[in-house]
Amino acid sequence: MWSGVGLPECKLPSTYGNVVNPSLFVGRAVWFIYPYTGRPGVADPDGWDHIPGAHGSTPQAVNYRNLVDEFANADVQIFGVSFDAPDWQAEFALRNSISFPLLSDIDELFSKTLGLPVFKAGDREFLKRTTFVSENGKIVRESLKPDPATDAELMLAWCRS
Repeated sequence: MWSGVGLPECKLPSTYGNVVNPSLFVGRAVWFIYPYTGRPGVADPDGWDHIPGAHGSTPQAVNYRNLVDEFANADVQIFGVSFDAPDWQAEFALRNSISFPLLSDIDELFSKTLGLPVFKAGDREFLKRTTFVSENGKIVRESLKPDPATDAELMLAWCRS
């Protein structure tokens, strides 16, 4: 569906305090798109528990975190992307020791340019879970509906092959 498509020209705020333009990324990268990360003491959006695939962003991010050195050894950068605001992502990254950039598509330019699927919960839209591998700004592999428990391991295996 997206193989061969160039990553969009846009500026995504990063948990590192900088801005990332996916279209300019050189090298190989994994872009895991996730709906939302919960926060202790904050209720999930209305209906969240009844939406297939909504849960799993924390385990998915933690699995990538646990393999960050192996991705680096394979010369692959990791990015997580969601509609979450930069401050929300920064709190999540700190709480979970996420050592790679989480990018905020708060303006929805990245997702709309690519035509990424969304779902609605409560009064908001959320990105459906999707994973891409890019090389020099072009998508070379995609995973629709990746399993949060195995996504990182499968993408690492593919990147090594």
